[in-house]
Amino acid sequence: MSRHLRRASRLTVVETQGFDDYRLIDSGSGRKLERFGAVIVDRPEPQALWRPRLDAARWQSAHAVFAGEGEDEAGKWRLDRAVPETWPLRVEGVMLLGRLGGFRHLGLFPEQLPHWQWMVDAIGRARGMLRPDEKPRVLNLFAYTGAASLIAARAGAEVVHVDASKKAIQWARENQTVSGLADAPIRWLLEDARKLVAREVRRGRSYHVLLVDPPKFGRGPGGEVWELFDHLPALLSDCVALLDQRVSHLVLTAYAIRASALSIGQLTSELIGDRTGALEVGELAIREESGARAVPTSLFARWSSEHVTG
Repeated sequence: MSRHLRRASRLTVVETQGFDDYRLIDSGSGRKLERFGAVIVDRPEPQALWRPRLDAARWQSAHAVFAGEGEDEAGKWRLDRAVPETWPLRVEGVMLLGRLGGFRHLGLFPEQLPHWQWMVDAIGRARGMLRPDEKPRVLNLFAYTGAASLIAARAGAEVVHVDASKKAIQWARENQTVSGLADAPIRWLLEDARKLVAREVRRGRSYHVLLVDPPKFGRGPGGEVWELFDHLPALLSDCVALLDQRVSHLVLTAYAIRASALSIGQLTSELIGDRTGALEVGELAIREESGARAVPTSLFARWSSEHVTG
């Protein structure tokens, strides 16, 4: 093992209190009360085992309440106040369109803000190490509505955005337009992530930043089945093969309650092998705007390596 390799020696909690257009107002009893721009929503949150701090009247101020059974179950929104079909949300210099979607989502995962900021910093450092005519290359897998892709492009990267949902890519393209990034170097690919990554490995491609944000279960555009616990190791192995040898950064996020940060970290460490660099492992969390409590949202592993070869 290389003496330059630094493994994660402990689990880390990386948290955010949000940004101007997002706040976690309160949480508890399996729910969370949030503000997305001008819209307040009440959504399920199984991790919020404690009691809410705020009174019932504050919770009843929500514009929309999502009703559904279980963490992964579909449900529907109950509108208690008027909500526009879409509304603007600004984060890290880009504009996203909020929308009440299925499975309780709104087109934005605000807990990812620290990852986006980490990515922007990594892109900036990569630009300083590459040739003047070379832009940092970012591969964004399971890329959803494009927040990370747009933020990366704005930071000066060339981006390959991959998602299996035609609707999500269409939403991402709308976000590109409202962000004023119509000419940004982004390739929008409706693809199965495993097939795309395997093909890129065969072609000998490399990337400076890889973002991997898989669901626990999903289907590709051709009906391909994705199971996190069955398919993540092989996918991540191919992702490691795509990491540039000079400067490389990898972010893996998993929203699997049955998994653990320790498990995700040890898998990443095994597949990174003897490459020099640093590995950070832990959980993402959103802290309530009062500062009282933080709601854990997902697990992550972040790998960073910068080495100029002779």
